Formats: sequence, C-alpha cells, structure tokens
Amino acid sequence: MPGRDFLFLSRMISSIPQPGQPAPVSPALPRNVRALGWVALLNDTATEMSYWLLPQFLVTVLGAGPMVFGLIEGAAETVASLGRLISGFLADRLRRRKPLAAVGYTVANLAKPLLALAQSWAQVFWIRFADRAAKGFRAAPRDALVADSVPATQRGAAFGFRQAMDSAGAVAGPLAAVLLLPLFLGDVRKVFWAATVPGAAAILLAWFAVREIRPAALPADASRPGPLRAFAGTDRRLLLILIAVALFSLGNSSDLFLILRAQNLGVRPELAPALGLVFNIVYTVFSWPAGKLSDRIPRRFLVVLGYLVYAGVYFGFAHSSSSRAVWLLMPLYGLYYALTEGVLRAWIADLVPSHSRASVFGVFNWVLGVVAFPASLMAGWLWQHYSPATPFYVSAGLSFLAAVLLALV
Repeated sequence: MPGRDFLFLSRMISSIPQPGQPAPVSPALPRNVRALGWVALLNDTATEMSYWLLPQFLVTVLGAGPMVFGLIEGAAETVASLGRLISGFLADRLRRRKPLAAVGYTVANLAKPLLALAQSWAQVFWIRFADRAAKGFRAAPRDALVADSVPATQRGAAFGFRQAMDSAGAVAGPLAAVLLLPLFLGDVRKVFWAATVPGAAAILLAWFAVREIRPAALPADASRPGPLRAFAGTDRRLLLILIAVALFSLGNSSDLFLILRAQNLGVRPELAPALGLVFNIVYTVFSWPAGKLSDRIPRRFLVVLGYLVYAGVYFGFAHSSSSRAVWLLMPLYGLYYALTEGVLRAWIADLVPSHSRASVFGVFNWVLGVVAFPASLMAGWLWQHYSPATPFYVSAGLSFLAAVLLALV
C-alpha cells in the first residue's frame, strides 16, 4: 500500500469525523472509502485466521463430516442473507448507514473467538450462525455507504479498493495462521484466540474512523423505500442480473468444499491456510485494477469473464486427480473473485438511485443467501452419495449457464 495510507491509518483514530457529504471528484479515493478499506482488511484478517482451519478443526477435533459442512455453511449463509435484507431496508428507511455496518462488524468479531471454546460441531454451527448473521447485517449498509461516498466515475475503483483491502486481510489471515500454528504446537484453539486482536481493531475503526454519508433525499413523489419496492422504476436489467446471479449461486457452495476436495486430492490439512494465501494474493492484486477497468469498459464484460473462469476452476477441481493441480487452480479462483465481487456491486449501484440503494443490495444478497443454503446442502449430498468430483461438475455447469445469461443482459 502507498505510504500515505499508513500515515492515514495512524491519523484516523486521533479524531472522530462528523457526518458530511461525499467528497468532490478527485483522482484519489475519498477518506471514507479508505477507512472502510482498513476496516475490511482487519476484519478479514481475523476471519481468515480461523476459516481455513475450520475443516481441520471439525474433522480431527470434533469428528464432523461433509454433510455437517453443508449444514453449517448453508445455514450460516442463509441467515446472513436475511440480515442483509433487514439491514438494507433499515438503512434506507432511517437514512443511516454507518451504525448498522458498525454493529455488524462488532457482533461478528465478538462471536468468532468463541470457536476456541467449542466442544461440538453444534456449537460451531451457532457460532458461525452468529458470525454470518452479523456479516449479512453489515453488508448492504456498507455497500450503500461505499457507493454514496464517491462520484459515479469512481464507483468501480471504490468497490475494487474495498475488495482489495478485504482480500489483503484474507492474505494476512492465513499467513498468520501458518506462522502461529507451529508456535502454538498445532493447537488450533490458540489461533482462534489470536484472531481477537485484528478483530478488536476492526471494531474500533468501524465506530471511530468511518463517517456517515447520508443518502440522497427521497423524491417528493416517491413512496417510502422498501425491500421489494426498491426494484420499482429501476432498469429492467437489474432483475435479469438477479436471476443470473441466483442461478450461479445455486452452484456456488461453501469454499470449505474446495478445501475438503484439495485434501481429498492429497493436499495435507495443515497446508489449507497456504491455499487460502495463494488464492487471496491473486484476489488482492487484481481486485482494484479490475474495479478501475470497470469504470472504463462495460462492467458486464468482467462479470461474465469471471463466471467463465469460475466454471473452468470448478471443472478442474472435478476432473483433476493430482494435488499439483490444486495449486494451479486456486490462483485462478482468486482471479474469479477479483473480476466479479466489487465489479458486480458497482454495476448494481449504477442502476439504482441513492435512496433505494441499500434496499436493493439487501434484496440481492437475501436471494443469493437463500440459494446458498440448498447449494451447500446439495454439494454435501452429491459428495456423499455420488463422488467428491460430482458437486464440482454441477457447479461448473451452472456457472457457465449464468455467464451465458449475463452475456444477454
């Protein structure tokens, strides 16, 4: 990161900014976007320190299996989607974004350390349930806050920067886990405790460094924003995008299945954080450039390309029989994320007025989360009743169909 970002970080905690209006057009990203980026980095560092060790913890310590993975992750993503729907509605109704986002970061980082105390997979279920619910609750207000903090000409760059910082934390998290595990003599629980340090820093920055940006006032002839009304009067492309992304998400099961498949192909369990490191380095490097590029070319092109990359990666995981292939496929998986995560959010923001933006983000993520539950359950069922490769073939096919549909938008 540029040197001025580190100076910026040290100054953020020294003052409590007041609510204001979006910054004027400038080549540099506004202070608020950069603050949200640092919150994302610290929060994801805490998350990824635990996430890539979770399969090992569930299997070797708690004795769980693939169907349990599907149940835990599917339920967690479903409740996260419900949180997005509720918080998106509240953020537009109250015309406040920051408090809702900060509450989400706070609850998530208070829940994660409880993994160190878990004695059964059922307890892990409820911890992940609370963590993902809080993640969902912060997502729509945060995305609306990012969109409202910049002019339209910088929207792709702003979302790309936030995603880059988020994935930078996802590099730091697995790297910290890899370094701490030998230091703690392989005690996974101690790594879970160590994740409280970046988590606490994320909470402080979310409350004291991020400033409120009030959305544009509701037009006099418009009805109050709501989760479904938000789609009224917007570009019809929004609904087509939602259908395509929902189809894609039906095959987008939890990333824990990638870790499980990697181990099935011969990757040692203790190297799971290293897989996360490889994936997230690529994600970090390409997210911001992809966001900037989407400000210059149609965002649709990058999202379609990302879905095609995803299809190729999952086909590779299904078809491969060697652990070496895993180390080639994981960087491509990071490229898929870089091409789609921030760019898709910017594309949605382009089609929605400010006063309804959080609600639309909420509806989008609610639908995707509802689909995520059967996606992870289906992946676990296909794995257990057919073969470890089967869910990856299915995911590759669904993502290809979604790419075709988006290409027609």
